[in-house]
Amino acid sequence: MRKLAIPLLMLSTWFAASAVQAAGQMKPGLWEMRMESDMMKDMPKISREQMEKMRRLGANVPQMQDGAIVTKACISKEMAEREEPPQMTHKESGCEARNYQRTASGYSLDLVCDGANMKGEGAVKGTFAGNESFHSVYDFTGVAKGKPVSQHHEVSAKWISAACGDIKPPSDFAKKNK
Repeated sequence: MRKLAIPLLMLSTWFAASAVQAAGQMKPGLWEMRMESDMMKDMPKISREQMEKMRRLGANVPQMQDGAIVTKACISKEMAEREEPPQMTHKESGCEARNYQRTASGYSLDLVCDGANMKGEGAVKGTFAGNESFHSVYDFTGVAKGKPVSQHHEVSAKWISAACGDIKPPSDFAKKNK
């Protein structure tokens, strides 16, 4: 299960970040996201050397606080103005977002995975409290690397400041590491 935890966590973190970018009403700048998950107990420990290597590559390495993962994300003006989440390509994950719906106070979408390493379905629902915070719930059931999985994650996020400092928007990080 420990080998499954990292890819599953990466997928759920992507959806948390997508939620931040899907608002169309959010403030650009630095956001703090706190993710609580039922799979935290299965997370492998990341060595100090691995964390340093990730930092050198430009990754914003999350911190563990009270059983939750806490990370910061930089949301550019363009990302904050989007009316729907950015599309994760099927090639990258084998998963895609479908049936995205937006309301005045939130959003929902379905997640369908049919890749070699992950198959299953999930749902994401989020609620915004103005343009400085949101809460989302993510549930997924399927098979990852041949093992059955059932996940539940909750993400709370809050706007911290207009300036992102050293933290780059996700699209900048992806371009840098291609």
